[in-house]
Amino acid sequence: MSLGIMCILIYENARIPDADKKLFYLTYILIAASSFAEWLGMQVNGREDVQSAILLGIKTADYILTPMAGGALVVQMHMNNIYEKILMWILAANTLFQITASFFGWMLVIDDKNYYHHGPLYGLYIIVYLMIIALIVAQFLLYGKAFRRKNSISLYAIMCLVVVGILFQEAFPGGYRTAYLGMTIGAALMFIHYTEFSQLAMEDQLLEKQSRIDTDALTGVFSRMAYSDALESLDSEGRPLPEGFAAFTIDINGLKNVNDRLGHDAGDELICGAARCIEKIFDSGRCYRTGGDEFVVLAYEMDSAKAELAFLHLNKEAYAWHGEKVGNLELSTGYALSADNPEMSAEELVRKADLAMYEAKAAYYQRMGKNRRRK
Repeated sequence: MSLGIMCILIYENARIPDADKKLFYLTYILIAASSFAEWLGMQVNGREDVQSAILLGIKTADYILTPMAGGALVVQMHMNNIYEKILMWILAANTLFQITASFFGWMLVIDDKNYYHHGPLYGLYIIVYLMIIALIVAQFLLYGKAFRRKNSISLYAIMCLVVVGILFQEAFPGGYRTAYLGMTIGAALMFIHYTEFSQLAMEDQLLEKQSRIDTDALTGVFSRMAYSDALESLDSEGRPLPEGFAAFTIDINGLKNVNDRLGHDAGDELICGAARCIEKIFDSGRCYRTGGDEFVVLAYEMDSAKAELAFLHLNKEAYAWHGEKVGNLELSTGYALSADNPEMSAEELVRKADLAMYEAKAAYYQRMGKNRRRK
């Protein structure tokens, strides 16, 4: 019943791929079939009204299916390594051996009262059994390396539960039937572990996608979308900005000329150089690339003296920068402080900083003898 409920849970879970669902179903079917075979063998053992061939067939199925149930737990891990291949060969060899042994009495001997006893080669089955347990342990340990700080401890606990359940039955054969109980509970816990890890993997994928969205592909600074989210977050509650909040807008001078003369690779080098200079000066603020050569820095704990100092250091850093394709970098910068404009929102503060930056850019073009404000 427990395994049947697990099948229903898996069937209803739309997040599990069909290939993984089939592996879960196979595991549960093998555990159910092998446990049923053992139970049925115990029920008919010693029954003189049951043909000995039936008892022999039931126990042979038990000895074939039980190792397969343990192997199915390993297959669920999708390791596809040498140990899994060895496991498949052992299971195939055991199946062939058990079928052959049933004709020669190697594994089972049935007496005249229809009780079964271990045959002369039963020790080989014990060796196979121990080898499969060892492979299960090895695969669990290898599988657990993928989890490290996530949920490896729970994985090893499941492994211990399954192994202890099997060994307990072998150590106390007088009626303690714990192997399949351990396998069933272990299989259920493996499903819980699988769903937990799947959720962690999904969260990691979402974080990676969000990181890609929030990161500008060319420069590695925050993206235009991250900038929009930051402004929305700052202005969403309608509260005044922190007193030390400052907005800097920064634009590269002469980018169009570089693109026209040296190509867009040189222009990209210039943009990346500007991003590195900005990040170096504003290590405590966030730098966003909001356009082709336009950047915005949202910084905290700023006053007029600190803002002016940052402005001077940025110009000095840009002056010292040299690229492989472009020899120099010059920036136009403007800033606005919330302390001077307490009534403004973050978006309004950025617009005010933008106006100051345009003035600086106009002065640059005037100095260069060009009658235009923009590139």
